Amino acid sequence: MLNIAVAGAGGRMGRMLIEAVLASGDCRLSGALEVPGSPALGQDAGAFAGRETGVAVTASLPAGLSGAHVLIDFTRPEGTLAHLAVCRELDVRAVVGTTGFTPDEKAQIAAHAQRVATVFAANMSVGVNVMFKLLQQAALALGTGYDIEVVEAHHKHKVDAPSGTALAMGEVLARARGTDLDSDGVFTRHGHTGERLPGSIGFATVRGGDIVGEHTVLFCGTGERIEIAHKSSSRANYADGSLRAARFLAGRAPGLYGMDDVLGLT
Repeated sequence: MLNIAVAGAGGRMGRMLIEAVLASGDCRLSGALEVPGSPALGQDAGAFAGRETGVAVTASLPAGLSGAHVLIDFTRPEGTLAHLAVCRELDVRAVVGTTGFTPDEKAQIAAHAQRVATVFAANMSVGVNVMFKLLQQAALALGTGYDIEVVEAHHKHKVDAPSGTALAMGEVLARARGTDLDSDGVFTRHGHTGERLPGSIGFATVRGGDIVGEHTVLFCGTGERIEIAHKSSSRANYADGSLRAARFLAGRAPGLYGMDDVLGLT
């Protein structure tokens, strides 16, 4: 049985993860973490679903991670980094789905992974990660004769833009073209922008309502357009992918892994 602790247990994604763990036949919920002051603290982690797990939501990292084999974390960058520090002390592997990290923070995660096996991905959805592979193949085949635009839409509460998934798609596309997203990415357009720069990768962001997550990449050529899209109607796909990542980490040697490793797409 794989013991899993869930960070952000009082939030929507945390609850989805808890439900997935409880519904699995090979995983057990061993801990549930929340920030100090959360109204969920002290409650049974399954109370929101009318289920008794015997696991109380806690703000204590040592208590929440005690006995865990893997932590699944979809919180905020500062919280994730604090969690990883304790994971390192307790030798708990980690699945990190948090987005919005700076380059320096990503480097900290990579350094952490050299001591404790970690899966870090901008998106845990199996479908999205298959889409990454399709984008790579399309960009390689189409070359620079097609303009690329990435359009993403999320709910009104999302705090970072473009989404981590959209940026990851941009990085995949840039690498396939042999370029760099830092130099070729266009993230804002306003006023008199002039003609589109050849080879650039444009981004557009939509925020509103309860949109779970939608990503569309357009390859616009002369006389035709190819669109590759992924639309999430539920966070269940992120939870399912996270459990696959947690299972992948069981017994895994230290290192930084991605969902391409988990799914065998490398």
